[in-house]
Amino acid sequence: MQKITLLERWFPHPFVSFLVFITWLMLANSLDLSDILLAFLLGILIPRLVRPFIARTPHIHWTPAIKLVFVVLWDIVISNFRVAKMVLGPLENLHPKWYRVPLETEHEQVNTLLAMIITTTPGTVSAGIDQEKGDILVHALSSDDIELDIQEIKNRYEKPLIEIFDVKVAEGAMK
Repeated sequence: MQKITLLERWFPHPFVSFLVFITWLMLANSLDLSDILLAFLLGILIPRLVRPFIARTPHIHWTPAIKLVFVVLWDIVISNFRVAKMVLGPLENLHPKWYRVPLETEHEQVNTLLAMIITTTPGTVSAGIDQEKGDILVHALSSDDIELDIQEIKNRYEKPLIEIFDVKVAEGAMK
C-alpha cells in the first residue's frame, strides 16, 4: 500500500482545489480576506469530500495543455462569428453534414475531451463516441469539404490531446 504524504492528505486533488479556490473568488466577486479564507477552506474541504469519486488525475504535459486551451478559446470566438453569419445569411448557403472522425487512440480522456471540444465549438456537435468503430460521429452546421474538416479536428485538437496525455499511438496511425 502506497503511503500518503501530508500534502496529499490535505490536497488529494491539487488542481481541483485550485479550481474551487478560483471559482469561489469569481463567484464572490471579491478579494476580501474573508472571501479568500473561505475560498481556501472550500479548496481544502470539497476535494477531500469528493476524493472517493475522483480517479487519480493522469500525468499531463502543461505546456501543450495551455496552448490547446488558447486554441480552443480562439476557435470558439471565431466560430461564433462564422455561425452567426451563416444563420443570419441565406439558408441555401448552409450545407449541414454528418461525418465520422476516426480516433487514433482508445484513451478515454483524449477521446472524451476531443468530443467535448467539438461540441463546445459553435457549428459542430459530437453526437457520440463509437468505441467499436473507433470514431466520433460529428454533425456540422455547414461543411463544403468533410475531409478538410476531419483533418482540422485531428490536427488542431486530437494531436495536442495525444501529446498532453503522452499517449503512444501505433506507427503510421496518425494521419
